[in-house]
Amino acid sequence: MARIGPIFVSHGSPMMALTPTPAHRFLRGLGERLGRPRAILCISAHWETETPRIGGAERPETIHDFGGFPAELYRLQYPAPGAPEVADEAIGLLAETGIEAGIDPQRGLDHGAWVPLMLMYPAADIPVTQLSIQHRRGAVWHFDLGRALAPLCDEDVLVMGSGSIVHNLRGLNPGGGPPDDWARDFEEWAHQAILRGDGAALTGYRSTAPGAVQSHPRDEHLLPLLVPFGAAGGRPGHVLHRSFELGNLGMGAWAWD
Repeated sequence: MARIGPIFVSHGSPMMALTPTPAHRFLRGLGERLGRPRAILCISAHWETETPRIGGAERPETIHDFGGFPAELYRLQYPAPGAPEVADEAIGLLAETGIEAGIDPQRGLDHGAWVPLMLMYPAADIPVTQLSIQHRRGAVWHFDLGRALAPLCDEDVLVMGSGSIVHNLRGLNPGGGPPDDWARDFEEWAHQAILRGDGAALTGYRSTAPGAVQSHPRDEHLLPLLVPFGAAGGRPGHVLHRSFELGNLGMGAWAWD
């Protein structure tokens, strides 16, 4: 069976599904660049639980988990099939490392999953399931989750973290313009740490990275980065895309072989 390396993408605003930004255009070509996996396991910033949960729905619904956007956005659907067999595999792999996880038979795909996937694989014909994050457990926990899930990569399953490399909604600039120093400095620091495969820096980013608290007042949009990094065994990654939107919203993406 083929191997496909894990990735992290920044999903930004739900409007990225409709707006031809640099990140939108990048994601539209990413599926062809990566190839077609057997299934996708997405770790989105927008599903938080106390203990790990994995979606087991045969036909996951498209969740419009946002408000105040144009009606056109709410009409979008991503009717990809579910991947309950991958969910079961993931449950078993986590159990082997002592991590207890459960199946959510009703969970659909939130916008952290379907927005980038709609651009990457618009035919919606690749099975998809989601794994929740545990905000209170921190970066090392999510790195360990990824390490446990590493065998999925050798079974042609795309392990995809979806968050934002810089995410501070109060720091956005709707008028655009260049990023502030704190956002630019953190994004560059994270980029270099990924290229080095510096696990100590990435898991300890709160105390080591410039602009960490401003870039991530709450870390739910960075934790999905740690899972594919862990699935790669902490090896150095390579950049797929770097850009900013709305001033300080980091839209970078990285991959691991």
